[in-house]
Amino acid sequence: MAGLEGIEQPRGHGRATAARWSPGVEDEAASKALELFGNPTEAEVPLPSRPESAATARRLAQVVVLRQWGLTPKMTEDAVLLVSELVGNAVRHTGARVFGLRMRRRRGWIRIEVRDPSRGLPCLMPVQEMDVSGRGLFLVDKLSDRWGVDLLPRGKTTWFEMRVADR
Repeated sequence: MAGLEGIEQPRGHGRATAARWSPGVEDEAASKALELFGNPTEAEVPLPSRPESAATARRLAQVVVLRQWGLTPKMTEDAVLLVSELVGNAVRHTGARVFGLRMRRRRGWIRIEVRDPSRGLPCLMPVQEMDVSGRGLFLVDKLSDRWGVDLLPRGKTTWFEMRVADR
């Protein structure tokens, strides 16, 4: 991805370490992603439908939720995970060349949207303890306060919302 060469995701040695995200680790990469791709709070950011775009979307979510909106590291961690899940679904299941990322905040709520040109609806599947895939919407359902899909004339927007405490 242009401009992000050589910036690697932190790697842990154990499964629990690799799954944990730390808000301070990727500040520089997150700020660079914002410069290169644009601010998803100002307009929808188009990203190529490739697996590596999930890292870009995570970085954009991190810099917006933690730095711009000043929300907690836990809320940031959850939002980053859910962005990754929605982006992963858009990349894997839609056949799109590009998808869009948009982030909004209003009093008491944040809303994150992923738009793609497919009208195929995502499906919340039952998850078993030993499943190694298919947990994306399960996580979105469990960690967000609400989520849904808006059908568009050409495609759909899959979104989630999380309640936040306004100061």
